[in-house]
Amino acid sequence: MYKRQAGPGPTPRLVVFSGGTAFNSVAGELQHYTTRVAHVLPVSDDGGSTAEIVRVLGGPAVGDIRSRCLRLADAAAPETRAVNRLLGHRLDRRDSAAAQQEWYAIVEGGHPIWRGISDPYKDTIRAFLVHFHTQILRHATERFDFSNGSIGNFFFAGARVFFRSLEAAIFLFSRVARIPEGSYVLPAVCTEERLTLGAELADGATIRGQNQISHPPREAATSFDKATAESLGAPIKRVFYLSSEGTHREHEVYPRVNPRVLETIGECEAVVYGMGSLYTSLCPSLVLGGVGEAVAARAVPKVLIVNAWNDRESEGYTAATFAEAVVESLNRA
Repeated sequence: MYKRQAGPGPTPRLVVFSGGTAFNSVAGELQHYTTRVAHVLPVSDDGGSTAEIVRVLGGPAVGDIRSRCLRLADAAAPETRAVNRLLGHRLDRRDSAAAQQEWYAIVEGGHPIWRGISDPYKDTIRAFLVHFHTQILRHATERFDFSNGSIGNFFFAGARVFFRSLEAAIFLFSRVARIPEGSYVLPAVCTEERLTLGAELADGATIRGQNQISHPPREAATSFDKATAESLGAPIKRVFYLSSEGTHREHEVYPRVNPRVLETIGECEAVVYGMGSLYTSLCPSLVLGGVGEAVAARAVPKVLIVNAWNDRESEGYTAATFAEAVVESLNRA
């Protein structure tokens, strides 16, 4: 492992493909060795707070990106910790009315969670929360459910809509959260459209939606456990993207990979495939056109971190099966 040096000099640049949750703990530890890491994440999450934002406002999912940005944020200064506490806060999970009232207190600036944040920071963050709220009100026919809402997701969505750019929103978020110089969070796809993940099973069946593939919700359930979710019935053959933008029917699409992802791969000193849900967190970035070619052209170490246990996406898989799935996704087989 590369140990970050105290003095001047370049440190390794790594490209990490992962989802937004499982690799988070590793991402924090990795900063002790190098901050020159590009984290590539998919934008196809359709669960939780992200799902409600996408349902009403459309656009790509921001939850995984927000989660990684907060994990990379510099928490050394008290004000930075206060900002991270605000952006990591979630509204009431069970009571929609209580969640809405708390949201009003936050967006109006009177909630105690603003303590420790100076007026310039507060004004900047609050401006995009207000913009998000305005966009919600403009969609009067779509009643927004604030239950379990993530303030960071709301801030991020407000910035994305304001700038009409996902990467511009990430840049702003990175500055607000004080992510170290040299660390980047890159969406696998730069788009303002809503992308839905699909999975084709070995028996020919198809599943629509990341949540339905990974951990379909159960009635009255307040939490989920991927390890105990019902079996898929057949192994996943491949994952792909769906879109209904501009048409009346949902159809398979081939979104263009973020050019910065390819540029970063071309400059990296190692490629890391992180742990997490294999087909819904890792493979959605790998199947994009150009990614496999860029990885193959780079003669650097490629590291696969396998999961400690199998979930329903990888039932019966061995470490070798994981590696084969990664290779097949890169080859778009």
